[in-house]
Amino acid sequence: MAETTVVHLLRHGEVHNPQGILYGRLPGYHLSETGRLMAETVAKAIADRDVTVLASSPLERARETAAPLAEALGVEAAVDERLLEALNIFQGHPVAQGDGLFRRPGSYRHLWNPFRPSWGEPYTAIVRRMRDAIDGARRSARGHEAVLVSHQLPIWTIRMAAEGRRLWHDPRRRQCGLASLTTFTFDGDRLTSVGYSEPAGALYH
Repeated sequence: MAETTVVHLLRHGEVHNPQGILYGRLPGYHLSETGRLMAETVAKAIADRDVTVLASSPLERARETAAPLAEALGVEAAVDERLLEALNIFQGHPVAQGDGLFRRPGSYRHLWNPFRPSWGEPYTAIVRRMRDAIDGARRSARGHEAVLVSHQLPIWTIRMAAEGRRLWHDPRRRQCGLASLTTFTFDGDRLTSVGYSEPAGALYH
C-alpha cells in the first residue's frame, strides 16, 4: 500500500509595514508583533503533528514565521529559494490609497497582460518552482508531514494549478490568509486532496 504524506504550505504572518509598501522580495520587512503571535499560534496548533521536514523562503518574514515551528517541532528549518515571493516590478512602491501605484499613469504600461502577468514573474514559472519544492519535501518526508513557509501568491498559484483551475485571477479572491495552511495530501506520489485552514485566523478576522 502507498504511504500517505502531507505537505503544508504556510503563509507567513503579518508584516510591520506602516507605509503600505508593496515589499515583494525587498529585505528588511519583519513580522509585526501580531505576526509573531500568529507564528506562535500556528506552532502550537501543529506541535503534535508528525512533521519531519521544515523549510522556508529566505525572506525575513518567512524565516521568522518558521522559527517558533522549528522550536515546537524539534526540526531544523532549512531555507529554500524556490519558496520565494513572486517577483513584481512594483515592489518598493506604495499600494495604499492616495499615492498608490495604481494612481500613477506610468504604471499602466506594465498592466497590459493580466494572464501572464506582465508586471511580474509568470504564473507558469511560479508553478514550476513551487511544484519542485513540494515534490522535494514530499520525497524527504515520505510517510510523514512537511511544512513549507512561503507567500500568498506562490501558495495560491500552485493551489490553483493543483486543482486544475486557471492561473490568472482576482487577487481579492485568494483564499490564503495570513499564517494560513494550504495542505496537500499525497497517497504515494499521487495528490489526493487539497485542504485549507486558518489556525491563527482569530487574530485577523
